Amino acid sequence: MNQPAGNSTGTLYLVATPIGNLGDMSQRAIDTLKSVDLIAAEDTRHSRPLLQQFAIGTSLTALHEHNERDACESLLQKIQAGKSIAVISDAGTPLISDPGYYIVRRAHQLGIPVVPVPGPSTLTTALSAAGLPTNSVHFEGFLPAKPTQRVARLKELVSNSDTLVFFEAPHRIIDTLADMAVYFGVERQAVFMRELTKLYETIKSDSLKNLAEWVKTDSNQRKGEIAIVVQGMVAEPAKDEIDPEAERILKLLLKELPIKKAAALTAEISGLRKNKLYQHALTFSDK
Repeated sequence: MNQPAGNSTGTLYLVATPIGNLGDMSQRAIDTLKSVDLIAAEDTRHSRPLLQQFAIGTSLTALHEHNERDACESLLQKIQAGKSIAVISDAGTPLISDPGYYIVRRAHQLGIPVVPVPGPSTLTTALSAAGLPTNSVHFEGFLPAKPTQRVARLKELVSNSDTLVFFEAPHRIIDTLADMAVYFGVERQAVFMRELTKLYETIKSDSLKNLAEWVKTDSNQRKGEIAIVVQGMVAEPAKDEIDPEAERILKLLLKELPIKKAAALTAEISGLRKNKLYQHALTFSDK
């Protein structure tokens, strides 16, 4: 693959691959994987059939969470010597709940060019189809496997107002949804997604309580790749907030009555708490 002018080193490419439907493989991804000197794959056994499907004959090497630190320096030395390497995960965009963080960080530290080749991602696919706000998102990925640690983490996220995105393993999905219903609230809205872009793709929007019951009674929903998108905490309107009309009444009464009496009458008219109005009236007298 051609290198930028004046650059004697190779390049580290981060190449997205399909999360299910092979039709989502981009031509740029194919061209990149054919042109690099080496492909670092999360699982070579998983990736080899994909590469064969697109007649990509580039050599493979393993780069996963258990060997990344050891393999990283050797791969980066190859790039510094002029070779180009592409990193792919088992599915989707590398580093999104997948290995690759360490080698990319080291590449930046060494001044090695890092080029993303974007494409499919379970995260963005799930958000696009969830119908929940996407202006502020918290991506949690996989929750802890141990129940006590999972519950502790959910408690920390209860008041988060961002749309929450989780991945979960099929054998834990019943317990996870049940815990979410308990700690986020049974009526909190969520979207259950399974096998996105694949033959048995499932997308269901409902309350956490209903989703938990549905998944528990339907064993088919406990298979494949699962994502859960949960509505963030919706802030309750402030109780007894002094609205403009109540403030106008209070100010008029204060012209003729003591603070205590003016607050009491305004409370009768507006339905707001007398103590709240009394405290608010004191702010006027201080001015």
